[in-house]
Order: sequence, then C-alpha cells, then structure tokens
Amino acid sequence: MTELKINSDGQLKLPLALRHQLRDAPLKALSNSAGHLLLGRAETTTPILLAGVLGELSIPDLLSFFNMFRKTGILHFDLKNGSKSLYFQKGEIVFATSTFASEELGELLFSLGKVEREALQQLRKQARGRKSLGKLLVERGQVAPSDLWRAVRSQIEGIVYNLFAEQQGGFHFESRALDQEQILRLSMSTQNLIMEGLRRQDEEALFMRRIISLEYYPTLTGMIADAVNLPQSEVRLLKLVEVEVMTAQEVFRKAGMSTFDGLRNLYSLLEKGLLQMAETPVSEIGGELGQILIAYNNLLKVLCQRMLKDDIAFLQRISQFLAELQQPFSFVLRDVELLEDGTLDGHTIVENLNGLEEGDKRKLLADSLCELVFMITTVVRGELDGEDARPLVARVQEVTTRVRELVERD
Repeated sequence: MTELKINSDGQLKLPLALRHQLRDAPLKALSNSAGHLLLGRAETTTPILLAGVLGELSIPDLLSFFNMFRKTGILHFDLKNGSKSLYFQKGEIVFATSTFASEELGELLFSLGKVEREALQQLRKQARGRKSLGKLLVERGQVAPSDLWRAVRSQIEGIVYNLFAEQQGGFHFESRALDQEQILRLSMSTQNLIMEGLRRQDEEALFMRRIISLEYYPTLTGMIADAVNLPQSEVRLLKLVEVEVMTAQEVFRKAGMSTFDGLRNLYSLLEKGLLQMAETPVSEIGGELGQILIAYNNLLKVLCQRMLKDDIAFLQRISQFLAELQQPFSFVLRDVELLEDGTLDGHTIVENLNGLEEGDKRKLLADSLCELVFMITTVVRGELDGEDARPLVARVQEVTTRVRELVERD
C-alpha cells in the first residue's frame, strides 16, 4: 500500500494511477477519524457501501455479511497479485471475474485437458476484440457446450474458493443493480460456497503436506492395488502414472481433473501406500520407448515387492532369467543392470537398441520385456496360492495388453 502524507498546506498528493482512476471528479469525505480517511465521488449512482482491508475481517465474514443482508452489487478485491470481483444478487453470488492468469477460462479448460496449449494460443489471437473465447471454442467444435458450461461454473467457483487463502488486500462494495451487466448468471448458494471454501482450505493444507509440490512426480511404490475397491478416479490416476513420468499437475490434466479433485485422489493413493512422491523424474527416457519401459518397470517393481516377502533371493532369480534369455531377447537386454527394486536400467536397454528402426525398437523392447515377465509369472503361479497370485497375474495381463496396443498403434 502506497504511503501518503498531507503537506503543511493541507494538500494530499495522489499517485498517478489513483489520479487517473479518479480523474477530475469532485470528492467528499465520506468517513474519517484519527486513523482513516475515506473519500468518495460527490455525485454517483453507484455508491460505495463498504470499503476496508482484509485482516481481522476475513473473506467468510465479508461474504456472510452481504448474504445475510441480501445485498445486490459488486464486491471488488485489490489483491497482491491481481484483482477479483464477485457479483451479488440479493445476497447470492451469481458471477465472478478475476485478473489472475490461472483463473482465466482458457487456462481452466487447458488444465482439464479440454484444449491443447497451441490451439488455445491461436484461438486467443482470433478472439481478441471480436468474440469471447468460450463462444469461439464452441463454434470451432473444440469444446462441447456442456463442457463449456461446466468449465464456466467451475471457473466462478474456483475464483471464490481461491479467495479464502487471501489475508491481505483491499476491498470495496459497489451497490448497484445488475440488470445491465453483461454476465452469465449462475445460481449459487453463498452459504454453500462459504462452507465449501473453508473445507477446501483445510483439506488442501492437509493434502499438500503429503504431496509437497505439484511439480513433484507421483511414482508407484510397488504395492498391489485392488482395482475393485478403488474409486474409478483413483484407478484413472494409477493407470496414468504406470505408463508415463509426469508431474502431479500433468497427471491431473491427463485425467481431466481439477487441481482440488486431483489433490484429493492423489492424497488418497499416497495414504493407501500405492504411490509416493519423487522430487525428480524416475526416468528421463521419453517417447514410446520410455512409456514401454515405465509400464514394465512398474510391473517388475510390483512383482518383486510381493515375491521378496517370501523369497529374499528373488532378485538373483531374475538376474538368472536375464542370463538365460535367447536371441533376440538377449541382444536387447545384454549387460542390463538390475536395480534394487527389481527394475531394469532403461538407459542401457536404449543403447542396445541403437541403430534399429523405431518400429523395430518398440517391438523388440516390448517382446523382450514380455518374455522376461512371462518367466517371472510362471514362478508367481507356482509359488503363491491362487488368491495371492490372481491380482499379480491380472496386472501382468493388463500391462502386456496395454503395451501391445501401444506398439501396434502405429
């Protein structure tokens, strides 16, 4: 906040930005004391009903006040990194706007996986000054009308929920009718938004203590997941982590989840011991070879963790399997180092494949790892009873099918 002083002549010099905002309108003192001075336009049809700073007066307090007294108008917030406005109709929030980049409609659609970054940038250029981005997205068939409506509602809710973390900044309420405002009115309960906002604030703090950062990488721990007892949203996250190395934020986008929903599902998987967070990516090998390696390495990790419970020499047995592989599998996996968690050194494998056509690389890699896993599965079936072996065998079949579809796709 800019510090201002009244000089010896009783004059108050305002910064250029404030002078430009007020222009030449005559002002009058609306309220004053030894600790404050509130100036307002002498003549206005939209009076400032309430103004102040956040602190002791919190966001829930403000929203409850305007809801309780059924006020109509616009509540403006001047915050550290941008501004927001909430539109009230008889105490209920019907719309919201924000200058925060992350709360822009296009960014929200991108974060939900509804539109790609390059397409979004092109559409922004075309929409500039002519029509809304949302309308253009629907006209081009890149977003369904129903998806756009849900995104707009989610955008408005997000603008409100994110306000609950703000503890500093100024606000003022402009009392005015909304009949002439060009806004999309949504029916929302202010009290429900308040309760949900407070709940999300508490839960997000809890989630982030385990997740640490959205730029960290969720990775499999090797524990067996019983897909029957997992919600579909959690299964969706697990499948994405199995086949590609991504940050938490990237996983949420691929899953089509909002950040909060993604945090809730990821936290649940961390609590169940099915995932863990890593500061750096487990593998730097990209492309389809990287996806194949990740899928099979995650599978090997699961198999080894279970088998090591009953056989501490299981890793040595895998090493023996590697030595016994026949051509061309032995060519692909020659000199490959077995890591402590049962996974294979992917960089050595990629070096072994150098010189081959890309299609041949994918097929040879998939076939070689499938052969190795098949040999291990034979041991699993022979040494575990049916109930213990069944989820492991199902996991092997699922991963093998998924990799085969990836290889045959091109």
